Amino acid sequence: MENDTSIDVLLNIHFAGRVVRKDLTKLLKEGANVPVYVLEYLLGMYCAVDDEEVIQEGMKTVKNILAENYVRPDEAEKVKSKIKEHGNYKIIDKVTVKLNEKKDIYEATLSNLGVKGVEISSSHVKQFDKLLVGGIWCILNLQYLYEEGSKASPFIVSELKPIQMPNLDLEAVFEGRRAFTEAQWIDVLLRSTGLEPTTFEDRVKWHLLARLIPLVENNYNLCELGPRGTGKSHIYKEISPNSILVSGGQTTVANLFYNMSSHKVGLVGVWDTVAFDEVAGITFKDKGGVQIMKDFMASGSFSRGRDVINANAAMVFVGNINQSVDTLVKTSHLFAPFPEDMIDSAFFDRMHAYLPGWEIPKMRPEFLTNQYGLIVDYLAEFLREMRKRSFSDAIDQHFKIGNNLNQRDVIAVRKTVSGLLKLLYPQGEFDKAVVERCFVYALESRRRVKEQLKKIGGMEFYDVHFSYIDNESLEEKFVSVPEHGGGSLIPEGPMNPGTMHTVTMGTSDHLGLYRLELQVTGGNGKLSISGSGANTKSKEAIKIAFDYFKANISRVSSMSKVGDHDYHIHIVEIHNTGAATALTLCSFIAFCSGLMCKPLRSQMVVLGDMSLGGTIVPTANLAETLQVAFDSGAKKILIPMSSVGDIQTIPGELFAKFQTSFYSDPVDAAFKALGVE
Repeated sequence: MENDTSIDVLLNIHFAGRVVRKDLTKLLKEGANVPVYVLEYLLGMYCAVDDEEVIQEGMKTVKNILAENYVRPDEAEKVKSKIKEHGNYKIIDKVTVKLNEKKDIYEATLSNLGVKGVEISSSHVKQFDKLLVGGIWCILNLQYLYEEGSKASPFIVSELKPIQMPNLDLEAVFEGRRAFTEAQWIDVLLRSTGLEPTTFEDRVKWHLLARLIPLVENNYNLCELGPRGTGKSHIYKEISPNSILVSGGQTTVANLFYNMSSHKVGLVGVWDTVAFDEVAGITFKDKGGVQIMKDFMASGSFSRGRDVINANAAMVFVGNINQSVDTLVKTSHLFAPFPEDMIDSAFFDRMHAYLPGWEIPKMRPEFLTNQYGLIVDYLAEFLREMRKRSFSDAIDQHFKIGNNLNQRDVIAVRKTVSGLLKLLYPQGEFDKAVVERCFVYALESRRRVKEQLKKIGGMEFYDVHFSYIDNESLEEKFVSVPEHGGGSLIPEGPMNPGTMHTVTMGTSDHLGLYRLELQVTGGNGKLSISGSGANTKSKEAIKIAFDYFKANISRVSSMSKVGDHDYHIHIVEIHNTGAATALTLCSFIAFCSGLMCKPLRSQMVVLGDMSLGGTIVPTANLAETLQVAFDSGAKKILIPMSSVGDIQTIPGELFAKFQTSFYSDPVDAAFKALGVE
């Protein structure tokens, strides 16, 4: 516990009046449905001290203010009556403003009070432009003036003060930051968002920090998918008054980007961070929505009509993964929960980082902190100020970026590094080890995006082996993604006779891995076929292979008698790509292997196909087929001679990953696959 007290003491010394005990926030939060930054604004005014008596007094005051002035939607009528009876009353509510151009006045809507059309002076609106988009929580003084026959609302806003920290001195933050070690400062940041860092492992702490990058980095695109209940959207909804959470569902280009009729920039122009909750539900009413979003995510600008509009908002996509991650990694891709219109490699290529939500534990009461943290409003203001700075060149002093990263990857990695450094070392004083930690994290987050792109977009994205080079030692280090580690689909070591793998096109027009499993039992030469990878067409192909096998088995093995056995062949499609289209040659090899009780060489994939008479058909898209084989764990590959001409289409480093053999006819293929010379 020493560490805890020392962080609390340090905070009270170096951020006096800017800290609050987070258990007080929790106590109040349970009673009132107000964003955290509203509660802590009040707590900061009355309870930002270390003296228990003053805190108790302050809590009473805050509870009174919440009871008397905070408008609960179910008590709206009571509050309206108070305003009428007193003629003047102070309330806390969320205010949104529209210009009524017919009357040339600004009209406010008070969401909890449920009152529309309240006149508000243009000086307030000029001062706080967020009133016009999305609205802000305010403490406001309402007057009541009723005039008979007037159509205007009798309520008038006489004073309005947004609930946001006044002026922030960045130098004071830097000075305060210097008093903490890196580990302590990470704890301070997490406690400020309400979490108790001592209950999380270091890696999880970094993920929780990474959720804050969109608040400090302009035009940063982050995706986090994971199980329910891990607090994915909490940060964007409660912690910062500068971010807005768009709940899944229909959204329009006008609302998000630009309204052509009113010539107003939408959410991306006004908020620092626009987060989409529940990505599975995002739909655009307009056809070009996803296209404009792609434009904006790539360049921070978009064109509407004749204008090109720039905006700095970061985009965050959070959503739920319902299957286990292992299954998704092996059979599909980690962007699968996105809606159909958005599953497009060009769109995902614009994601700067993918946060592995499945590594963050589900929130439990003990994960919420009772210690001191910065008032979230102060934190949000500090994060906002940091958007004006950039540390994206921090890498160059110590490291070079590996050759597998293209321009987009480099931009993504630099942005992530810059964001992490702004959070950890806002004062800009960091050493090589710090940069390396942030750099490795950034490479991994971007590689996770690239690995999925490879599955969606194929060969264009084959270079996912991210690395970096140390400028001093010139040593190259590779960065991998934990969920891709080991567990390959093609097992190591020999398999049972009659079992083999091939990569071919499925009925879904995507390449996939297929496993053939053959059982040979005593009988009289019957063939039966089953499995998810079989349809009428593939069953035909297997029957052709069986006929060829019966006619030609003597060329492979003179001892074996086909007619004394029954054959059951089972086809498994492993990548959910539909039934396999080319299976004749592989089935022939599986029959030979099963009948001779000789297993195939380990980790081998057989490519190519054959016709009824045994003519070999070369492999289409050889390069992509090899990429799928490599990702599935193949080490050896058997290719038809007729495909040799396509070898120049294969990237050199991919081709070098395999032991390659070539065959000229089906019998040759059987010998080479079984390792019989």
